[in-house]
Amino acid sequence: MDVARITTGMVLAAGLGLRMRPITEKMPKALVSVAGQTLIERSIDHLQAAGVEKVVVNLHHLGAMVERHLKHRAAPAIVFSHEPKRLETGGGVANALSLLGAGPFFVANSDVLWLDGPTSALKRMMERWDDQAMDALLLLHSTVDAYGYQGDGDFLANALGQLTRRAECEIVPYLFTGVQILHPRLFADAPAGAYSLNVLYDRAIENERLYGIVHDGEWFHIGTPDGLAEAEAFLRDRFPGKVRR
Repeated sequence: MDVARITTGMVLAAGLGLRMRPITEKMPKALVSVAGQTLIERSIDHLQAAGVEKVVVNLHHLGAMVERHLKHRAAPAIVFSHEPKRLETGGGVANALSLLGAGPFFVANSDVLWLDGPTSALKRMMERWDDQAMDALLLLHSTVDAYGYQGDGDFLANALGQLTRRAECEIVPYLFTGVQILHPRLFADAPAGAYSLNVLYDRAIENERLYGIVHDGEWFHIGTPDGLAEAEAFLRDRFPGKVRR
């Protein structure tokens, strides 16, 4: 199987960041700094290192601040998708499809931070992508090893990597990291307006076209001030000479 070369990505930066207040009352969550670098810059750096040449960023809450912040980047090319009203994750990606091209593309949430293991997580995902079998490939992480996460997990995976949902009251091994490869065909006949990507994941599960790959590095959910503090402490302890001030 040929390795997919994915050159387009998207960072979801339109959220309100309600659980991060009061930090996000005057600053969008994407511009929250972790150990001296903003969350959105960290995600874009990962995408650029994996060979992505164009990144679409959706904007809503305090979006002008994100736009100003990213204007200094020479690469990759940054394109903005403005949302006059919040469209959630599924509607936000659907609204930007014309900017993302006809092939598979990366999508990353702006409230997560990941460190690669022995190899790039995004490059591992490209190697795993099977265009004939998949409509979406999610980067998963062990629920017990995640930082800033207190849930019961999201998915079960079979030997082929096909995903099924956690049943009610069940604890499962894997959470969804907020990093994924999607194909535009996933959005065929999708709802109009605001909706969650979970709607499309459920449809892909029914069609046996939702897959996952397990991350082999660290993963942090930066959804609350406590999660931010935990990530800050980890990075400063692990990389004392490399953390930006």
